[in-house]
Amino acid sequence: MLSQIQYLSQAVDGRYATDEELQFISDYLQSFNLRLSAYARLQVAEATIVQQVQAKLRSLDPSLLQNGSEDVTGKWRRDTIRVLRYSAIAMLLNDADWLRDRLLYWMQTVMKAFGAQRSCDATYQIMQEVVQQHLTPPEARLFCPILELNRALLGGSPDS
Repeated sequence: MLSQIQYLSQAVDGRYATDEELQFISDYLQSFNLRLSAYARLQVAEATIVQQVQAKLRSLDPSLLQNGSEDVTGKWRRDTIRVLRYSAIAMLLNDADWLRDRLLYWMQTVMKAFGAQRSCDATYQIMQEVVQQHLTPPEARLFCPILELNRALLGGSPDS
């Protein structure tokens, strides 16, 4: 939404916006209550979601929470909570571009530096399954594409 408003303000430069250019505002307003509901559910369920993802990740492959011989569960948890919170805001604002530009590109560099793409790929794939237990289907349809963006950018192949 913020990115779209910024783009609109540049695009209309000295003229009135067309109905088509303003449609995203109407669409956003129609989905706002659903976005707000999903945001509130994510806020309440955050600790449970992260715990469930961690448990599934550990059962899938315990090495996903290791960096060599070091247990990185604490770092994984902090990073996962940060990304989950930013993702919830991006869903609330309907602004994946904001999330990508504000957090994900930076985190992508960090995850590549630590070779954590495999862990990120699994984390956000599992999280898509887990959040569906905590959100209604319409809410999950709003939020899961954000998690897929996280998976795609943070879990990219180590060679990319």
